Amino acid sequence: MVEPPIAPMLAKLVDALPAGDGFLFEPKWDGFRAIVFRTKDGVYIQSRDLRPLDRYFPELHDALVERLPRGAVVDGEIVIATPHGLDFDALQLRLHPAASRVATLATESPSSFVAFDLLAAKGASLMDAPQDQRRETLEALLERVQPPVYLTPMTRDRRTAAKWLERFEGAGLDGVIAKPARGAYLPGKRAMFKIKHARTADCVVAGFRWHTSGRDAVGSLLLGLYDDNGVLHHVGVTSSFTMAARQALVEELAPLRKNAMADHPWREWAGADGLGRRMPGARSRWSAGKDLSWEPLRIERVAEVKYDHLQGNRFRHAPTFLRWRPDKPPKECRYDRLDVTPPFELSKVFKA
Repeated sequence: MVEPPIAPMLAKLVDALPAGDGFLFEPKWDGFRAIVFRTKDGVYIQSRDLRPLDRYFPELHDALVERLPRGAVVDGEIVIATPHGLDFDALQLRLHPAASRVATLATESPSSFVAFDLLAAKGASLMDAPQDQRRETLEALLERVQPPVYLTPMTRDRRTAAKWLERFEGAGLDGVIAKPARGAYLPGKRAMFKIKHARTADCVVAGFRWHTSGRDAVGSLLLGLYDDNGVLHHVGVTSSFTMAARQALVEELAPLRKNAMADHPWREWAGADGLGRRMPGARSRWSAGKDLSWEPLRIERVAEVKYDHLQGNRFRHAPTFLRWRPDKPPKECRYDRLDVTPPFELSKVFKA
């Protein structure tokens, strides 16, 4: 028997698709990781951090009871699909404390479950079985499964995986996963590889936050991009610095702090305004009591950062600082200078 909780097997980030014939390649879904335990009497949905997810996805709970055989334990991803691709923002809204609100959202934006690994079948553990054998059993298990439960596409061909990496981003996917074909399921271990989209952007450095150690080090830099109307939007933070670099930034940024708030474009922020701008320090139920106070800087510095993709009008994950751009005027840091991802129909992903 395989019983919860089980830490999901993880992937480590690499720069390129691994070479050789010993890998299974799958799209990397951008949703909530979930392990589904189909028990004798129902279903238990476990999150990546070992917590129950059932109450937030009642429509998915019922569908999994109907579509998974008893004794199966399936690893996968909860996603919300729209005509424009996956919607992670809509997924986050589902984690609401009010059951009535969850029920409304379950009707308005129903979720789906994409299966990509099998930990048990008919009550017997498959965690020690090689990945390719688990995949074969999972395919047989879900051969006739119906939406909202799906089986993720898989290929052994590296060239096909490279095409997926290039094309599937337009449907909201997050890259490609490479799984050693002969590998066992190793809970909590980074035993797989993830290859994500990587590109660079020049961003305004409009402020910073102090490090948790105190005011002797910078914790993160606040990044901004201008829209077509000349409005500077807060698009994320970068915090990829060594402690020595954090301490050096205190002195380096000191001149930019003088009179910074006088003409600062974010001086009157208050959460999110009517223009849809995300302002630094805006609290939400996701901030979990963190200190989001920030120090403004005069709009003079530009940083080049590496990022994977945008979610709406902000970076989905924290970008990596690459270098300063003293040759770049802040006004040239614009959304329309970023790479544009061609749209790709989500339905075609499952046909791949």
